[in-house]
Amino acid sequence: MQQAEQVGKLLKQVLGDKGMDDRLSRYQAWLVWDKIVGEQIANRARPLRFRKGVLEVQVDHPVWMQQLQMLKPKILEKLNQQLPNADITDIYLRKAPTPTSNRQPPPEPEPPKWQEAQLTEEEKQQIEEQLKPLKDSELRAEMRRLFTLQKRLDKGRKETD
Repeated sequence: MQQAEQVGKLLKQVLGDKGMDDRLSRYQAWLVWDKIVGEQIANRARPLRFRKGVLEVQVDHPVWMQQLQMLKPKILEKLNQQLPNADITDIYLRKAPTPTSNRQPPPEPEPPKWQEAQLTEEEKQQIEEQLKPLKDSELRAEMRRLFTLQKRLDKGRKETD
């Protein structure tokens, strides 16, 4: 070998010699999928397998399946424009969780403001006064927790109004 060959060219040549170059064309759908459908759809739908001209795509939610069903002719057209030798005749949509290994997880939502609300000593005393009649310490502890959460929730609602 006098000069380095590109891996893609070598792969096409080796697979072509084995009569498998058509498979290579089909499986390039995985490489162009994100670009063709866009990031939003690619996060919800991924190519799964290819059988007899049909690209099977896993979709993570029924609403997205419905949306993709309407977009299927357009996606199929774009795939065949990008991969003219792939002979993709149809797209089959299947409900399944999409793998997220190469995706960044969505950002963690901020905790609600009421969770940051702090009770004053007076408010804590009010709760303790309400709990005095309870003799069972386990019940009293659970009721204290619930009353405290309720006070913090009420306080947080007032702060956002």
